[in-house]
Amino acid sequence: MKPGRIDIISMGCSKNLVDSERLLRQLKAKGYETYHDSDTPKGEYVVVNTCGFIADAKEESINLIIELGELKKRKKIGKLIVMGCLSQRYMKELKAEIPEVDTWYGKFDWKGFIDSLPDKGNADKRPELWERTLTTPPHTTYLKISEGCNRFCAFCAIPIITGRHTSRPIEEILKEVESLVKEGVKEFNVIAQDLSSYGIDLYGRHALAELIDRMAEIPGVEWIRLHYAYPADFPMDILDVMAKRDNVCKYLDIALQHIANPVLTNMRRHIDKEGTLQLLKTIREKVPGIRIRTTLMTGFPGEGEQEFQELVDFVRTQKFDRMGAFAYCEEDDTFAAKNLDDNIPDEIKQDRLDKIMAIQEEIALELNENMIGTTQKVLIDRIEDGKAFGRTQYDSPEVDPEVIIEDPTLSPGDFVNVKITAAYPFELVGVIAARSQ
Repeated sequence: MKPGRIDIISMGCSKNLVDSERLLRQLKAKGYETYHDSDTPKGEYVVVNTCGFIADAKEESINLIIELGELKKRKKIGKLIVMGCLSQRYMKELKAEIPEVDTWYGKFDWKGFIDSLPDKGNADKRPELWERTLTTPPHTTYLKISEGCNRFCAFCAIPIITGRHTSRPIEEILKEVESLVKEGVKEFNVIAQDLSSYGIDLYGRHALAELIDRMAEIPGVEWIRLHYAYPADFPMDILDVMAKRDNVCKYLDIALQHIANPVLTNMRRHIDKEGTLQLLKTIREKVPGIRIRTTLMTGFPGEGEQEFQELVDFVRTQKFDRMGAFAYCEEDDTFAAKNLDDNIPDEIKQDRLDKIMAIQEEIALELNENMIGTTQKVLIDRIEDGKAFGRTQYDSPEVDPEVIIEDPTLSPGDFVNVKITAAYPFELVGVIAARSQ
């Protein structure tokens, strides 16, 4: 154990990561030596920022806490602190089950941990709560613009954990963007539980288009990418911004979940098949060349063979550029858990999932092969074994394909024009055509 050191370990999604980065910045300002996701935590304090979204993530968080509890018993670490979504949702039960944890915080009260710590004597002025110490490569970051969700889909526990949708003010977000640009950030991946609702609670109207348009005007903002829009009550004016602004990526992450009306109704998605198809048609018409990422679910109550076949046909005909999927798993306290019969066997759920992902792999290969011979602007993320790995505007960090270039002279953060020479389902290969800037 090292006095004055604090380890922070982030579990789960990019929204959690932003919270960890905010905490890192506050702790550094108080004079502490901070580490993020260290392989060998040895801090006077170790903070676990947990995920509580799905069963696997909950289990992973709990196993890590137990493992750190053992390190604490052996005096390898000091105090063990837990925060985040899992403790927000199950704090009472966890306190009883894992007494090795010294202090529990939820998702929103972690600032109490900062206040509980003494200054180390060399503390800076307390930063704004939105200020962060980045853990991503310095040219790219996630930008969280709201918390919570008002949709209450039948399967989803997010509103139970995060509460009602709460937007951040536009001016505060723009101030954060300007600050991050000064630190060298070029790419902003805009995230929220529900981008589509941004601004309604603050301004009484959709404000996503205004926010993104103003972000795009800030010098140094090279790419803006949008994640986690909701299909019902979609803010159509964002499409005009995407079409006119070169630095707003032609990319939209919008989780659709299903296409068969009986399943959409059971899911409480507030949109039907006709509305979904019309929305996709409008998006593609208004933003030519846009790449759409979506997430689908198999095995939700009400998905018979006919409904699953509709989903298969949907995947085949829409040819999503990027797609993830998962088999339904009942979550505590959700509408589905309380009111719907989860009667589809797990093996059928998994078989269906495997089938649509196999179809998607064929589609991904076809779409990637269509890029052979084209020249794409690529942002370099890292250099490994003499090769550069980067992404096009159509690819988000960690989840989407990479472009591999055999050129070790490039550096992370470089923009280069790359001619695509080969394609695989989940990666592209290219050569330098010319420096982009």
